[in-house]
Amino acid sequence: MRVERDDRRRRYSPHFVVALFAVALIAGAFAIAFRATLAFALRAVAGAANVVDAMAGAGWYWRLLVPMLGAAVAGLLSLAIAKRGGGGVSDVMEAVALGRGKLSLAVTTVKSAASWFAIVCGGSIGREGPLIQFGGASGYAVSTRFGLSADDRRVLVAAGTAAGFAAAYNTPLAAVAFVLEIVAGIVVIDTIVPMLVATVIATMLTRAFVGAGPIYHTRAFVMLHAGELAAFALVAIAAGLAGFAFTRLVALGEHVFHRRWLAPPWRQALGGLGAGAIIVFVPTVAGNGYEPLDQLLDGTMVIRVVAILLVAKALATTSSVASGSPGGIFTPTLLVGGCTGYLVGYGLAYAGLDVGPPGGYALVGMAAAIAAATHAPFMAAILAFELSGDYAVVLPLVLATAIATALARALGRDSIYMAELRARGVGWELTMAGRELEGDDGSG
Repeated sequence: MRVERDDRRRRYSPHFVVALFAVALIAGAFAIAFRATLAFALRAVAGAANVVDAMAGAGWYWRLLVPMLGAAVAGLLSLAIAKRGGGGVSDVMEAVALGRGKLSLAVTTVKSAASWFAIVCGGSIGREGPLIQFGGASGYAVSTRFGLSADDRRVLVAAGTAAGFAAAYNTPLAAVAFVLEIVAGIVVIDTIVPMLVATVIATMLTRAFVGAGPIYHTRAFVMLHAGELAAFALVAIAAGLAGFAFTRLVALGEHVFHRRWLAPPWRQALGGLGAGAIIVFVPTVAGNGYEPLDQLLDGTMVIRVVAILLVAKALATTSSVASGSPGGIFTPTLLVGGCTGYLVGYGLAYAGLDVGPPGGYALVGMAAAIAAATHAPFMAAILAFELSGDYAVVLPLVLATAIATALARALGRDSIYMAELRARGVGWELTMAGRELEGDDGSG
């Protein structure tokens, strides 16, 4: 007991605090640089503010070929570090939850560069993946540089991961919930304070450069009456099923693409070509899905366009991600859920029911889909709340994420991240007694 108290006192020593601030600043600065260089490249080459506008203004042949070229470059970069492995969210989970594995900042940097090329060329992948992974790797690198203990290293990896998430979405509370529910897999008090500090620093740094408001802008969503909760429960079921189906589609795509005769970078190039073929007809699927999400929340999209976008985004993202282009499916999952919620809300209104505008249903659908994919209802509800900036929608969000998570867990025990871990032979179950490792010999 005396040793544990001494360790806790050392946890917040000046040495540790300096390291914490360094990790937060590195994660925030990297996120700013990543986003700024993407924007600069799009303006310089295409004269566009974002990748959707760039693709919409390009000829069909560019829409077809540019994503393939970007994916091919990403494949070559990934091939260069293939033997070293690592760099994914599952590696961060293992480092935080189990204190095992090594996070290489060099490997993560190369993988981030690969993601950058795939994203700037229109790949249907999220940009949050490299930001989260780089934050975690920076925590590992700084803790090693400072000669901190193994426990302190785990805390700084968690803090860096949270800082990267916060910088990606401008949502500090959801970032903490992401690490607690998904990465750590259990609420640990020792990790909360450093994560809160790191997310504040990274978020303030990000807001100084990209603005202080929610990234999808502030809107006012209303729940017209208590009975509308039943409508939101229906959205939760539909979006939860959509989120679960989307993750299974990506898994099926990985099975299809990973053939011995189809090696990198040809595998990634083929996936980029597939995404490009879809972008030719539906340019809005390019990128991570930020731009169409904004329109969904505004409630301004035509219902036929939303239905097409839902299918096209799921297929394009599967082609990009399953073929091996490094990047996340977090934001694409939000878009899949947003489209589903929008369609349900519109359908209920068309049927003559007294419901609110479809933008509110899109927001709830976003939360439900990401809750189903990650099995993290608390994080999903907070994320959607912080993205919208409106407290009135909290009750529907909490209800929807709870229903969607329960539904997804009934259909399959693993989240998208846990499935990746289990495929590598690492896994655990969370019980009231704590984390129970599978196949652990007690040495981890």
